[in-house]
Parts: sequence; C-alpha cells; structure tokens
Amino acid sequence: MEPSKVYLLPLAVFVLFPATFIITYCIAVLLGHTEPEFPYISDTGTQSPESCIFGQALNLGAFLILFTLYIRFRQIAEFYRNHSSSSSIVRLNKAAFIVGSLSALGISLVANFQETSVLSIHICGALLAFGGGVAYLWLQALCSYKTHPLVNNIGVAHLRMFLAVVATICFVLGSITAIIAKTQYNGNNPRKWFPGDGGWQCHVISTASEWICATAFNIFMLTLVDEFKSLSVESPQVYITIENLTASQYLYSHEANSGSTNDIQAILSSHNYGS
Repeated sequence: MEPSKVYLLPLAVFVLFPATFIITYCIAVLLGHTEPEFPYISDTGTQSPESCIFGQALNLGAFLILFTLYIRFRQIAEFYRNHSSSSSIVRLNKAAFIVGSLSALGISLVANFQETSVLSIHICGALLAFGGGVAYLWLQALCSYKTHPLVNNIGVAHLRMFLAVVATICFVLGSITAIIAKTQYNGNNPRKWFPGDGGWQCHVISTASEWICATAFNIFMLTLVDEFKSLSVESPQVYITIENLTASQYLYSHEANSGSTNDIQAILSSHNYGS
C-alpha cells in the first residue's frame, strides 16, 4: 500500500501556529492593541480584528493537533498490538493520547474565551494547553526511548526529552513569575505593560517562557513529520444495518417510484433479501 500524505498533518501544525502568532502580533502592534515588547501570546489575539484570526486559526489548529495525536497513538498501538510483553509502552501511549487531547481542548478554550471576556475559563484553557502539553512531551519522550529503534532513532528520543525538559522549565518558571508580576503590577492595561508599571522583570521572564514553551511544542510536531511519511491511513468503513426493516416496507412504500424500487431491490438482494 502506498504511504499517504499523513505527514502533512504535523507539518501543517508546525506552520499554522507560528504564522498565526506572527500575523496577530503584527496586527495587534500596528493597531496599538498591545506593545511590541514582550506581550503574552494571548495579548496578540484579544481585540478585534486580530482576535477573529486568532480564534479561528487556533480552533483549526486544535483540531489538527487532535488528529495528529490520534495518528501518533495508532502508530505506536499498531506496532505493539500483538506483543504482550510491551504493556508499559501501551499504557504510556494511551496516557499520552488522553493528556494530549486535554491540551488540544485547552487550545480551543484559549481561542474562544479571550482574557478580557471570561478570564477564568481562559486561564483554565491556558493551563490545560501548556500543562497538558508538557505532560504529553514527557510521555512521548519516554515512548520514543521505548520504541527505539523500531519507530524512531535514538537522536529523536534525545531531542524529545530535551524539548520536554525545556518546556517544563518554561512552564514552571513562567507560571511563578506571572503570579509575582501580577501582584506587583500597578498599571492600567496589562496588555500594554511598561517597565514603570511594576513587576517588569518577572513579566519579561513569564512572557519569554511562554513563547519558548510554545516553540518547544511546535518543534515536537516537526519531529513527527519524518515518521509519518511511512504511514498509510484509509477512509473509515461504514456499515449499514437494515435487518430491522422488512423487504415489503422497502418495496411497497407509497413514496417509492419505479426507479427507486429497482434500486431498492438491488440493495435488498445484496443483503440476501431476495426471494
């Protein structure tokens, strides 16, 4: 079977998110909705019109990520489906798909609930997106060591472990400094955070950590491209059950015309309903 172009999924994610952030950042800065120095990612997609692009692109990205994570889950599951000695990798694979799905859900929440509208849900979405993403990177790094050399080489496993460590440090450091910066802030608009507003150093560390953490997630997606080139995905099978309806109900329906009756007879015959 010829490999399909499923590798385009992680590649699309790798392109979509940086492109979205760059576009919304430029629009937000040009319209004066945020300052060019060290905004949070969400700050670049809070106000219209950039919020429209931000929300639509992140919703699409969340779907592409979920689809990519499912393909990754099935990739490992297929390799180890008939190997009872590989129960640990199977459990890791299932756990990774669950937390990865939660991370994709968090991205969608961030996209649809701006920080200026429903802050509590926006923060919950961000924690799900980044926290779930960090957990996913760790689980995938462990999976990559266990699947070496069957699925990936050892260099890829080392790279994914490095990305997990970087993302963890940035997530923890960014969360702590964000709380400190918020308590020290005395300005009027946190989306236009100036050095004189208080908590500037912690704000810089927090925003830089967020951008680096997001970059780590994006690079991980790029590492899947080469592995996905050997995968094939077929259209799902759809099965129709018509046993609950009798042949007479089909053949003598007052709504059926002669053409459709012939079609129905052929269908019923294929399901062993003929005389």
